[in-house]
Amino acid sequence: MPPLLILTYVGFVSLGLPDAVLGVAWPSLRTAFALPQSALGALLVATGVGYFSSGIAAGNLVDRLGVGKLLTLSSGLITVALLGYATTPAWPLLLLCGLIAGLGSGAIDAGLNAYAASNFTARHVNWLHACYCAGAALGPLIATAALATTGSWRSGYAILGAIMLLLTTVFAAVKGSFRARAAAAEGQQEAPAAPVPLAAALRQRRVWLGLAVFFLYTGLELLLGQWSFTLNTEARGVAPETAGVWAGAYWGSIGVGRVVLGLAVDRVGADRLLRIATLTALLGSVLFAVGPAWPGAAGLMLAGLGLAPIYPTLMSRTPARLGPYTAHAIGFQASAAMVGGAVLPSLGGVLAARVGLPSIGTLAVVTAAGLWLLHELLIRSTPPHGTSDGA
Repeated sequence: MPPLLILTYVGFVSLGLPDAVLGVAWPSLRTAFALPQSALGALLVATGVGYFSSGIAAGNLVDRLGVGKLLTLSSGLITVALLGYATTPAWPLLLLCGLIAGLGSGAIDAGLNAYAASNFTARHVNWLHACYCAGAALGPLIATAALATTGSWRSGYAILGAIMLLLTTVFAAVKGSFRARAAAAEGQQEAPAAPVPLAAALRQRRVWLGLAVFFLYTGLELLLGQWSFTLNTEARGVAPETAGVWAGAYWGSIGVGRVVLGLAVDRVGADRLLRIATLTALLGSVLFAVGPAWPGAAGLMLAGLGLAPIYPTLMSRTPARLGPYTAHAIGFQASAAMVGGAVLPSLGGVLAARVGLPSIGTLAVVTAAGLWLLHELLIRSTPPHGTSDGA
């Protein structure tokens, strides 16, 4: 396996490591700073603003710095943020660390995805995102073990900061290799492509369709992931232990699905797999919405399997679909995914409070139907042999 591919796999694991740690650290962190529960929203907003800002700018950053330097700088920012979490004495400084973490995460997410989509097959991109799932599962385990061993929520962040510092050092040592591979790829073309202005990318209809698809995909994934436990326990009478297993199995089905379906994507074809996946996610959402406990659980697992290949396979299709607009588009897509992941679960909470918890299932069906429809429009707007300006 090529060294840069191995490093990219490690990068995706590391990208996932910090993402789910806050859920473990928050109760102790809130007590340490004497904060209300609502303060979590301020930290999430700070992180989200940073992520969105760097994601939008990622295309320009890739053009100016190259992937290697961008990964080095962004992983360095995440390192600073994690070590800041571990040492900061004041809540406002912790919010600043959240902003820095968001800036680093948005840039490294867009940078890694841009590099992977341009250099690896859809199979590897699916497996890379499975590695992200592994990192997201491993992070809370590290934080929980550190909290149990030391009694401090800060120790988990210190360990993760040390891991990210090591990764930053590795990225810095090999950053020239990313540029060399990009130069070799450009040398196979008739002429290197000139950087594309951000405004030009925003004039492409396919860019906006892609943003909408990523918005709905991530919104649906997190809507089901965040609300299935509450819906099952409070509206369907499922025991908390059972509902917890189902919620975990949903996330597991996404990770396993990316590994298994990664084997099939090159044979089936990316667009055909995406069509099957979006329809499967819609069918699973319908079962989840209308079924009682066990059929609803089966629908949840089916939706997870359907969702599994969508994000990475869509990313892998971006260079063929958008050509010179790829660097900008991938940053936009990552930012749209972040916004969708915040907006749709929040909308679910509003509907649950005003209409009732079963409305979560209805929202999931509507979102899944919109995801299928917009993806069909995206496929139909793409020329058979790639891209064309002005589309």
